[in-house]
Amino acid sequence: MAITRRSFLEMSALAGTTAALSACGGSSSDKTGSDSSKSSSSKSSSKKTKVLKGGGSKIMYVITPSVSNPAFKAEANGASDEAKKLGYEVKANSHDDDANKQSELFDSAIADKAAAIICDNAGADATVEAVKKAAKAGIPTFLIDREITTTGDAIAQIIADNNQGASDVAQTFVDAMGEKGNYVELLGKESDTNASVRTKGFHSVIDQYKDMKMLEQQTANWEQTEAYDKMETLIQTYGDKIQGVVSGNDTMLQGACAALTAHNMTVPVIGVDGSDEARDLIKQGKATATALQQFDVIARTAVQEADKYLKDGSTGEKEKQLIPCIVITKDNADKLNGFVYTE
Repeated sequence: MAITRRSFLEMSALAGTTAALSACGGSSSDKTGSDSSKSSSSKSSSKKTKVLKGGGSKIMYVITPSVSNPAFKAEANGASDEAKKLGYEVKANSHDDDANKQSELFDSAIADKAAAIICDNAGADATVEAVKKAAKAGIPTFLIDREITTTGDAIAQIIADNNQGASDVAQTFVDAMGEKGNYVELLGKESDTNASVRTKGFHSVIDQYKDMKMLEQQTANWEQTEAYDKMETLIQTYGDKIQGVVSGNDTMLQGACAALTAHNMTVPVIGVDGSDEARDLIKQGKATATALQQFDVIARTAVQEADKYLKDGSTGEKEKQLIPCIVITKDNADKLNGFVYTE
């Protein structure tokens, strides 16, 4: 694997784990390292004063958004596999980005006396109380992919460096555009910190080029069908004035590429996630690049740290940790499979 556990933790320390979010999907990236992470760490709670020893069982809860999104499926599978290897029983469930359903799943974890909770959360603000509730029951929470708006409640918040990934893939986009031209942007879900972190990362690069002009932004909520529909509307409005597309995640990238193909349009298109579907579109020449969030690495790291915390009372790491993204283009697409990048 390109990034080892030791190396990415060293990189996160060097990056200065401030606070970033979310982007497949998302995810995020809210592991606020540099600029990306600061957006969601405006609130902070008091430091933890005691070690949470878990509920007493050997059950580890894995709670994610819908696994119909391949990114969330990868992290659910990775976390579940790692937990089983370490001797835990796993209960994996989806909150479907519904904060109320997520709260019910946390209640189930508490009732089951779970050892720990691994969670890709359903909202930066909405998740805080659920994490606090678990902590009161002695159950530690390890957040992946998306941050919450407090520190000191979760034991760890391990996210992809969305700012770095979005910035790096944006430079690839600018280069593919020849540093000039009109483009449109598809934004993710407004409640997900990753959406704002990624768009800021994109524009931190693109806006430096005076001949790059954004025609319009549309929110497609991370969804492929919605992205297709929004892209159709944008094409109807601007036609061949659209010379490029910036997409907040790969699921929306797929929808955008489908709409462009339906109109026989081939323009540079970028996304964030590193899905196999985006990889294949890149290899086919229908998309330009994506920023791989290492969901499998993130999820497994959270489980390893949960196990260490339960045994030693500490993870040995800072609460907020950034895992670097890898830009995927035609040149290295064959090294990507199932959100795992192999040199």
